[in-house]
Amino acid sequence: MAKAAASKLKKKKKSLNKQEVVVRPGYQPAGKLANKVAMITGGDSGIGRSVAVLFAKEGADVAIVYHQSDKDAKETKALVEAEGRVCATYKGDIASESFCRKVVQQVYNRFDKLSILVNNAGTQEPDDDFMDVTSEQFHRTFEVNMFSFYYCTQEALKLIDPDGCIINTASVVAYRGSEHLVDYSATKGAIVSFTRSLAKNLAQDGIRVNAVAPGPIWTPLIFDTFDQAHIRQFGKQTPMKRAGFPYEVAPAYVFLASADASYITGQVIHVNGGEVVGG
Repeated sequence: MAKAAASKLKKKKKSLNKQEVVVRPGYQPAGKLANKVAMITGGDSGIGRSVAVLFAKEGADVAIVYHQSDKDAKETKALVEAEGRVCATYKGDIASESFCRKVVQQVYNRFDKLSILVNNAGTQEPDDDFMDVTSEQFHRTFEVNMFSFYYCTQEALKLIDPDGCIINTASVVAYRGSEHLVDYSATKGAIVSFTRSLAKNLAQDGIRVNAVAPGPIWTPLIFDTFDQAHIRQFGKQTPMKRAGFPYEVAPAYVFLASADASYITGQVIHVNGGEVVGG
């Protein structure tokens, strides 16, 4: 029975990865990001990949920063380049301050421009018992999910276009919490406050700062970190009774990066299947 369930989930994962989950069929680009350059952390797969491809469809050149999967990065690069845009890839650990600052400089030097920073990369390690959360894990989660945002943003602000923007990936758990993702939820709550406070700090400079808070979304991280029982129920608690796909999240980033959102800063867009949350 266990072997059959594992086989079924493996097939489901393979099917999800092969489905049209990157771009919604029928998506009509409108040149919203023409002549822009975007840097996306965690841009090799999942939500980051969809954002990279949609940005390219809308006219932007893209730099993606990733941690380990060369295969995923190459696939994303090919998808971006198929849209006629340039895609540069950078591999490294964004928990490292020196890497974050260096890669922002490298992106700028490559394109001689930086218009959009998407702080998207994240890590999670589920623990049903809070006492199982080690100090090493807690530190690592904050280093990847929160400190990298600080490092990349601070460096980007030295180089970003006068009308540039920053988009941070938060989560629905920032608002409702998660009993098995305490450290992860804490970082996402910090990201919401970081977004709101930085938006106020930079408003007079013309730099907009916003966030997207996805609910349950089918990404590789889900299959890599959750057990089979959780995956079988994943997303079913939402009013829509299902998890979403990356292509359903990415348009929110396009909107926030474009001139359509020129009077929006310090805000969070909730793409979560209908769950009503405060803020």
